[in-house]
Amino acid sequence: MAQKHLQRRYAFFYTFPMAAWFTIFFVLPLLIIVVYSFLQKGLYGGVVWKPSLSAYTRLFTLSYGLLFIRTLCVSIAVTIICILLALPAGYAIARSRHQLFLLFLMIIPFWTNSLIRINAWIAILGNQGFLNGLLKKLNLITNSITFLYNQQAVILVLVYMFIPYAIFPIFSAIDKFDFSLLEAARDLGATKTQAICKVMLPNIRAGILTAVVFTFIPVFGSYTVPLLVGGKDSYMIGNLIVDQVTKIRNWPLASAFSLFITAVSTVGVIWMMYAGTKQEKRTRKQ
Repeated sequence: MAQKHLQRRYAFFYTFPMAAWFTIFFVLPLLIIVVYSFLQKGLYGGVVWKPSLSAYTRLFTLSYGLLFIRTLCVSIAVTIICILLALPAGYAIARSRHQLFLLFLMIIPFWTNSLIRINAWIAILGNQGFLNGLLKKLNLITNSITFLYNQQAVILVLVYMFIPYAIFPIFSAIDKFDFSLLEAARDLGATKTQAICKVMLPNIRAGILTAVVFTFIPVFGSYTVPLLVGGKDSYMIGNLIVDQVTKIRNWPLASAFSLFITAVSTVGVIWMMYAGTKQEKRTRKQ
């Protein structure tokens, strides 16, 4: 009994720092956002401590609904492109003898500040940038092509920014895959494509779902990339939240949208955990 009592006491000291950190930097800010979303907007910013559902009634208006659809479409497009690029990349890294070197090369660009990397893309895609200059030197164009300040530029830069979030979990899943199963499928008459689609992809489903969640969630709340390389057709929910806080100073509406993004993120994480548990049960049965 005395030993169990000591273990409980030490367990409290071990878990207290993590619990305190989680409470102060996650639970309390989230509670503040929840409370603010149900209050009235202050005349000069801030909130008026009177209950109100005005933020949520505005949340479901037509204009904000269209904004949500645009953000969702961009997020889905970026996620799909990232997954399609991450599958062959993860496969190539997993099958390579130089895994650490290739992973290191993938990480190096992200040692640089994200704003510097975005501005590098602006220098590449701008009207007087590297790409237009190259096309003019090759006599392929005479006038500059507008590569920047549109939705395509936003999708391109977002794919560049978040593709490692898709490659790492897919690589991890493929690296654990038993490639002798592919050889067995080929021996049974399956083509290489059929073996990959019907044998490998179902076995790395958990890694793919993790990559989808890790990519979709940050893209859905992104605001820096649409702000710097996007145009009027690239305004997303993340930009709306920042503008509501800094320009319009409608904190309740910004809080309501923040909770909306948090809810989407939570659903994604729960889905990922459920899919991982389901995949683990299937593996145990096999």
